[in-house]
Order: sequence, then structure tokens, then C-alpha cells
Amino acid sequence: MPALLDEVHWMMENLGLHFALCGSSARKVRRGAANLLGGRALRYELRGMTAGELAAGFDLDRVLNAGYLPRICQSARPRPLLDAYISDYLKEEIASEGLVRNLPAFSGFLDAAALSDTEPVNFSNVARECGVSSRTVRSYFDILEDTLLGRWVPAWRKRRKRRLAAAAKFYFSDVGVVNRLARRGRLERGSELYGKAFENWVHHELAAWVTYTGFDGELTHWRLPSGVEVDFVVGDMDLAVEAKASAVIGRHHLRGLRSLVTEEHPGRCVIVCLEPRPRRTRDGIEVLPAGTFVERLWRGDLA
Repeated sequence: MPALLDEVHWMMENLGLHFALCGSSARKVRRGAANLLGGRALRYELRGMTAGELAAGFDLDRVLNAGYLPRICQSARPRPLLDAYISDYLKEEIASEGLVRNLPAFSGFLDAAALSDTEPVNFSNVARECGVSSRTVRSYFDILEDTLLGRWVPAWRKRRKRRLAAAAKFYFSDVGVVNRLARRGRLERGSELYGKAFENWVHHELAAWVTYTGFDGELTHWRLPSGVEVDFVVGDMDLAVEAKASAVIGRHHLRGLRSLVTEEHPGRCVIVCLEPRPRRTRDGIEVLPAGTFVERLWRGDLA
């Protein structure tokens, strides 16, 4: 209710009151010419459950299947709750807010967008899959971003010795939602879909860390036109992270990070995986089990 901010402003100025205001979406505030309390309000963002918050209760397989939403993540029956969330919020509430005119088309878009999770997005391909125009697809992605249901990870473009791919990658904010939209079923280690969910989770942990610690830098990805890529670059090449849901890391898994070292000389290179113990390659790349990675990340030892 953006008009509420006018009253808040008045009471702050005239009555000396302080407020804690919460909401699930900033879209109305951003696009409704609302009073943004310039210079008076601090903005904080609360993301889904992180491994640091779950602590001893963190279970990677459970998180990759159920997602990060607190009530759903900790439920004994997450699937019905995910279905209700998708039906009641992603579709009905967005429609009731008047954000989309064609709800069936938007529902089809959600299914197609779920298949693009963790990938560079081609708007034309998604438009063909859901039967709408590329411009409409772009507006639908804007809705997901404005309602905090997903986020873009732009391509690294600050320095380059050669031409880089420029397409941004899109990540849903909750992997459980992606699983249900894409009808993935139960994810098991060793499968391709488990690997995609694993990358979404690594993004979730890094994005939450950037937000909660106030890190002065953004999260990007690095990709050559040949397809060689590194999943995440933190800040000004402070840290490069590759996500590989493999129990044995071989030379082919390290190709992207080694190319990045040659091109950009990042401060630190990490590959997050399912190996049982941490180790370091001869050229200095850190191979970290998932649990070790989040422990060091939230302890402040990585960047």
C-alpha cells in the first residue's frame, strides 16, 4: 500500500516515530510514484533459509528438493505447500494485482522460465515455447524480478582481453519452486537436474552473503563465446566460484576457472562440489565440499 508511506513520513517528521515496514514486493512502490522516504529509510532484504542459518540442521539433498522458503523447507510434506504457493501467489496474487492480463499465458511462461533457470536467457526461445511475443516475455521476467521471485546475474564486462558473451543468466529465488514448475520429481545425486539445482543453491548462498554482509560489489558470471564459463564472479574478481555437483572433480571441471585465471587473474578460485574433503590443485584452485564452502563463506574466509 504505497500511500501508507506518506503517513509514515508525516509521523516521522512530526511525532518522532520510528517504523519497521515489511512487504513481499517492491513493485508497487517502485512504479507507483510512492514516497520513498529518501534519506530517512534503510532497505533490508530477507532471503530464503541459508546453510548458515540452518547450521546443524542443514541437509543439502533436502534443501535442493524442498527449497529455501522456511515453512516449506522444514515441512515433512513440502510438495503440497509448494503447489499451494505456486497457485496462490505466483499465479493468483500476481493476477489480482493486475500485473498480467493473460493469466494462462503467464502460467505457461512460468513453466518455460523454470527450464531456463541457471541458464543465459534467450527471450525469443522462451517466447516460442509459451506462445507470446519476446517483448511480453521480457515484461514477465521483469515481474519476477520486481516481485523478488527471481534475479538476473549479469555477464562480467568490466575488463576483457577478448570478447565475452553478454547474455545475463536468470535464477529463481527458490529452487523448490523451480522443481515443481519444471516437474522434476525427486532429485537424486548424479543426475543433470540435481546439478542444475545445485548451481541454483550456490547462487542462493552467494547472493544472500552479498546482501547480508553489505559486500560492496555485485555477483556476475563470466563466459566466452565458445561456451567456456565460470558460474559466479564476486565483486571485482575478488572470488570466482564454479558449482559442480560431482563427487570426483577432474580436469574438465576446472576448464572454466583455468581459462578465467589466464584471462583475468582473479583473486581466488573455488569449485564447490560433492567431494568428501577439501583440497587444492597444483595451480591453486580450491576444491571444496558443499558443507565446507558454506562454512567458510559465512565465516568470512572466502572474500
